[in-house]
Amino acid sequence: MSRDKRPFYVLYEDNHLLIVNKASGVLVQGDQTKDKPLVELCRDYVRTKYNKPGNVFMGLVHRLDRPVSGIVVLAKTSKGLERMSKLFHDRKVQKTYWAITKHKPRFPGSSRNQGTLINWLKKDGTKNLVTAYQEQTEGAQKAELSYRVLGKLNDHFLLEIKPKTGRPHQIRAQLGAVRTPIKGDLKYGYTSANVDKSINLHARKLYFQHPIKKEPIEITAPVPETDFWEQFLVLEKTKVKDKDIDTRY
Repeated sequence: MSRDKRPFYVLYEDNHLLIVNKASGVLVQGDQTKDKPLVELCRDYVRTKYNKPGNVFMGLVHRLDRPVSGIVVLAKTSKGLERMSKLFHDRKVQKTYWAITKHKPRFPGSSRNQGTLINWLKKDGTKNLVTAYQEQTEGAQKAELSYRVLGKLNDHFLLEIKPKTGRPHQIRAQLGAVRTPIKGDLKYGYTSANVDKSINLHARKLYFQHPIKKEPIEITAPVPETDFWEQFLVLEKTKVKDKDIDTRY
């Protein structure tokens, strides 16, 4: 379990943007569960911090699945929301995720410790499940990501993932399709759930040109404060080389 019980904490804030590190289990946008979503929690934060009466503007720029932790970008103004949303739409935001798996991606030609996955994804809204196809399929959207194995520790691999597209459940579905489900992700093929119902996928870094200030912004979200997650930080610090990684599945 996480030692930090907060639903989120602020990584970056200015007049237009609010960028937070979301805990796993926190809903980003309201749904049928009626649980208080991140958007409302952030609205409360601004209302309290700045003693703002009445309505407070808080726009959601993008989404993060409930069991996933890490960076979420929100906007405090309509101008910030419009311009930041356009950056995401135009693929001018560089996103980096970390995922913990029991295997490396396995598909023809996948013996290397890095590669690219291309699939066509189709979502079943009734089941909230995405199917990844190898070929172009009617009603499916093309999805692409690159991955790199940062290392292996205690029988688990740490993957660095950079999605080129931003499809719902993209990383989860694409890794599941190559028999590399994320730890705890029962929906996409992992064999057991995590005790806290999280999955070990973390939105780690974000880089973009501020849409209003026109200055580079680079954000890094610390991993969840659990012993399991924190042990993998050593792999980033040591910058493990391909030849040093145990290549056995």
